[in-house]
Amino acid sequence: MQSAVRYVDQTLYIEEVALEAIAQAVGTPTYVYSKAHITAQFEALTEAFNRTPTAIHYAVKANSNLAILSLLGELGAGFDIVSGGELHRVLAAGCDPQRVVFSGVGKQSEEIDLALRLKIACFNVESEAELERIAQRAELNNTTAPISIRVNPNVDAQTHPYISTGLQNNKFGVPPEVALSLYQFAHQHPHLEVAGIDCHIGSQITDVGPLLESLASILAIVDELKGMGISLEHIDLGGGMGIDYGEPGDNSDGALNFADYGAGVNQMMAGRPQKILLEPGRSLVANAGVLLARVEYLKPATGPDSPNFAVVDAAMNDLLRPALYQAWHEIVEVRPAEVTAETWQVVGPVCETGDFLGHDRTLKITDSSLLCIGSAGAYGMVQASNYNTRGRAAEVLVDGDSFNLVRRRETIEDQLRLERVSAEQKQ
Repeated sequence: MQSAVRYVDQTLYIEEVALEAIAQAVGTPTYVYSKAHITAQFEALTEAFNRTPTAIHYAVKANSNLAILSLLGELGAGFDIVSGGELHRVLAAGCDPQRVVFSGVGKQSEEIDLALRLKIACFNVESEAELERIAQRAELNNTTAPISIRVNPNVDAQTHPYISTGLQNNKFGVPPEVALSLYQFAHQHPHLEVAGIDCHIGSQITDVGPLLESLASILAIVDELKGMGISLEHIDLGGGMGIDYGEPGDNSDGALNFADYGAGVNQMMAGRPQKILLEPGRSLVANAGVLLARVEYLKPATGPDSPNFAVVDAAMNDLLRPALYQAWHEIVEVRPAEVTAETWQVVGPVCETGDFLGHDRTLKITDSSLLCIGSAGAYGMVQASNYNTRGRAAEVLVDGDSFNLVRRRETIEDQLRLERVSAEQKQ
């Protein structure tokens, strides 16, 4: 399995903790994360870029649990946010807002004002209209906004179309010719400070080629800006570094090689003064996490053309990626049952045919078996919802031979607290 788990005497462990013990203590469905795996990934990425001044800004949208943010802050990470809410999370985790870069195409005025008051490191600007708004808000707040223009290099990331962001038909960034005019505007504006240049061509990229191609495009713009008298402090390469989800056969691309990426960037940046910024998310946390689910019912095939269904207590509201992207997540038994292995459709209780976690999985299970869904540390809990009025899962962080509940399971009272039967009902 690709995630940070292993079998010990036919029982699945994460670090030194049996997943059965976590399920017994906390219940299911539950997300479980490995502190050691996150730490190792962060250190490996840092080492790969050790020949170039580099700052790692963790993409909060991948997994925004406060314990995860606090851990990464302690390791030395800054943060890449895409909303005011994520900025509040960085603060709540006790991390430094001055190590935040603010990305995203739809920054609202109140979000910009908050970021200006907290003196974040940089705004990654996605459009002319956004740059004008940031300038207006900076003037109203009697301050200066550090900015970086997100350039769309029109490089194909060769990934799922829903997570491709670097092509001209995507909503993100601006073309190079537009970027040049925006830099001229920012360079001359008294309430804007040109800090860097930004790009991000997509997610789950497993080949360094497109990433280095986008850097080459950005460096050409950096040189052109230098000729215009505009110097930059940093080059933000975004994130998008892919992981190995463990999909079998020809569908498995493997993970992006940090060392190869770092070597390519180090070579291309040799002799240049700019610092490199990276915005990893998935590559740091995805394979640090698993989702625990328990089988509620087995529904055997009723005919030669019908499948076996294993109905579990986790659903598309807990882990949306299979339904949204038809994404593969490895599914294994926490402790294989002493039964014959069969092929199962692993599905949830939500009232949608699209509510599945995995198709055609060979498993040894009974109607109470505990299952482990791998590579669930990124874009799992952050995309969870209350569809079908289901409470969101608990979250646990494992550290060696101990574990802590870092988010309790959501109750029905939590869900109903914000609602009223009528407008006249007293607050």
